[in-house]
Amino acid sequence: MTMQLQTITHQTIALAGVAQAAALVQQLATTGTAEASALEASIGSILKINADTVLEVYGNLAGIRLGLEQLKLQMTAYKIANAEQARYSASLVFLENQLSKQPKMLKTITTGVEKAQTQAEHFGLLHENVFANLANIYSNTLSQLQPRIMVNGDSAHLTNTYTADKIRACLLAGIRSVILWRQCGGTRWKFLFHRKKIQAELEKLLAQV
Repeated sequence: MTMQLQTITHQTIALAGVAQAAALVQQLATTGTAEASALEASIGSILKINADTVLEVYGNLAGIRLGLEQLKLQMTAYKIANAEQARYSASLVFLENQLSKQPKMLKTITTGVEKAQTQAEHFGLLHENVFANLANIYSNTLSQLQPRIMVNGDSAHLTNTYTADKIRACLLAGIRSVILWRQCGGTRWKFLFHRKKIQAELEKLLAQV
């Protein structure tokens, strides 16, 4: 990426990416389906390794609308608006921190994602082969780190191979967004102390969708 990355706008967009991945995981685990445009943008974000801008990672603002809305909901409520999604997001941030100390694992993930890029070009982004490959990357790498992210939902959906693949692929998308958030200068203390700034940024971004 060639531009000035470390801005509150970029951090907010990347955080919305994390929130969107968490929302998709919850949708898939509880209903077996997920919002199609959000799913496409989140899965697409994994494959955009060399984007020129932060927004390009998600295609455009519309691609990240679900995440922006969920993040706004989480940040403006007096109590946690959705405890499950908040837990997934916090777990993803923690997991990425573990991953950052494992350069070999990161390399394995990158190699797997490059293979998925080729697959997506051949079969299409939301093809079951692409989901199976991304899920496989997640299972062989990130799910080996402790503590593992425990996904709650309807067992009929959680035991469905195709849905389970989608859930793991969305968790991988969440990690992609956490990495992006860190690249944009995001830190936990900034998230805690810049809440008002992030909320104002969310309002601005949602007005443009």
